[in-house]
Amino acid sequence: MLVSAGNRALGLDSHQGAMLVHDGRTGVLQAMLDAGELTAIRTAATSAVATRALARTKAARVAILGTGTQARAHITALRLVLPAATFTLWGRCFEHAQALARSTQTTACEQARDAVADADVVCTLTASPSPLLRHDWLRPGCHVNAVGASSRDARELGSDIVAAAELFVDSREQALEECGEVHLALAEGAITADHIRGELGQVLTGACAGRTDEQALTVFKSLGLAVEDLAAAECAMRNAARLGIGQRVHW
Repeated sequence: MLVSAGNRALGLDSHQGAMLVHDGRTGVLQAMLDAGELTAIRTAATSAVATRALARTKAARVAILGTGTQARAHITALRLVLPAATFTLWGRCFEHAQALARSTQTTACEQARDAVADADVVCTLTASPSPLLRHDWLRPGCHVNAVGASSRDARELGSDIVAAAELFVDSREQALEECGEVHLALAEGAITADHIRGELGQVLTGACAGRTDEQALTVFKSLGLAVEDLAAAECAMRNAARLGIGQRVHW
């Protein structure tokens, strides 16, 4: 996967690449898929699963921070698990936020603080290297899906939020090595390594408890796992075969 930051100005997705799926026994190539599209779908799907597992049962308002591919994908995915929820969104360019709001029947806000006010679920989906939110902007019981930052020196959530939250990750080992929200909070002495309560998979299997009560702040830090890509690819292949779409190549 290649990330080209300048692509958005050209009307292109910043994530470009192809996924090759091979038969696990013979190694024969089975399919080639758009990795950028798969990444958008599986990342948003993972956030939707985390929301269903960790958000309050009566969550009714969702805030989306960001206006790119992931913002649109998250609106679609979260509407599947919260069909009655209302959505607000914010982006650094208000015109982009307004355009996305019109096409997704959501409400654009000029300030991030206004977008997250009273939100039960917040999704941070930006390329910001520095925190977007403050802890006192978030209502008690809020759940946050932190998705955008994916390196040790970048974070969308500051240490104030991370330290106050019941923190869940997709991979504990990966989060301790690559996650700016965790790495920088550790460096600042705001948390210790055992602050991570568990992995999302552990919550889903019952090996780890989710939120402790309705007033708790929960955070799911998403970095992405290869198994998510594989699951999305297999699903796409099954759907293509069922619907008779895609192009078959014989050689």
